[in-house]
Amino acid sequence: MISFKNDYSEGAHPRILEALAATNLEQAEGYGLDRFCMEAASLLRGAMGREDVDVHFVPGGTQTNLIALSAFLRPHEAAIAARTGHIAVHETGAIEATGHKVFVVDSPDGKLTPALITPALDFHTDEHMVKPRLVYVSNSTELGTVYGRKELEDLRRFCLERGLLLFVDGARLGSALSVPGCGLDLPGMADLSDAFYIGGTKNGALLGEALVISTPCLKEDFRFHLKQRGAMLAKGRLLGIQFAELFRDGLYFDLAMHANRMADRLREAIVETGHQFLVDSPSNQIFPIFPDRLIGDLQEDFDFHVWSKVDEGRSSIRLVTSWATREESVEAFIGKLKKH
Repeated sequence: MISFKNDYSEGAHPRILEALAATNLEQAEGYGLDRFCMEAASLLRGAMGREDVDVHFVPGGTQTNLIALSAFLRPHEAAIAARTGHIAVHETGAIEATGHKVFVVDSPDGKLTPALITPALDFHTDEHMVKPRLVYVSNSTELGTVYGRKELEDLRRFCLERGLLLFVDGARLGSALSVPGCGLDLPGMADLSDAFYIGGTKNGALLGEALVISTPCLKEDFRFHLKQRGAMLAKGRLLGIQFAELFRDGLYFDLAMHANRMADRLREAIVETGHQFLVDSPSNQIFPIFPDRLIGDLQEDFDFHVWSKVDEGRSSIRLVTSWATREESVEAFIGKLKKH
């Protein structure tokens, strides 16, 4: 069975495994204070051209969102997210469990704009309601769509005008920034958000995300929050080693570009065979609409999510490619698709 179900089905890039093995018996400081984490943080600051940002390594994406939002928000403050946003759907109410409401906004493509956010602000009028304080966006989004530079600039300007924080979930940031014409890069992400994270779990690492905090008032005591929420690993070196390897010579974006190329090949073949898409997603997640009978046939050999019912007889599916997706796997899917 070939899987297009997600981009974390494989383990880690061989270079990461080699680096972990090569340093295995070296003694190091604990809790992220080791030389490997220091090197990785330095490499990331260099990639952003920002020596003033704080970098923290966290085991997973949901944990990163939970810790960051609970640290950044006061007890009466809330986050705004797209209805499809990860914190609103796939985190088991983690943000709400910290005491913070997530106010959801409908979006046709999973992205937020000032026009979509404004009604949420207008609705919350006084101290009898929660106070919207943070805008949560994902790049790429849960629908595979990507923010261009102007879109993020508009959001940033709006947030500054309205006294809102802008937080970017970067679980698939590598894929998003590798989309041609996106216009964004790591320096842009640091400049246009209060905080964001760089996802490793879905782009070649065994596990781990790198949280970047740009805004000074959000930096204070953040390691206390890491420890209190159980995210400060005694063997933090395991995260530092991985991110140092990913950012030493551009491996991180090489892997993301491979995932995007594999998705591009699938997308081209799906268009050639006359099928439509649920949304225009240029990243490593695509959502073709197929007849249910075709979906059943494909499921005999391929694993993927059936995403939504489109109409009688047709549904959308989600295909996700990864840093390790093989060309022959993609061609096998295309071959079966073309038989129908």
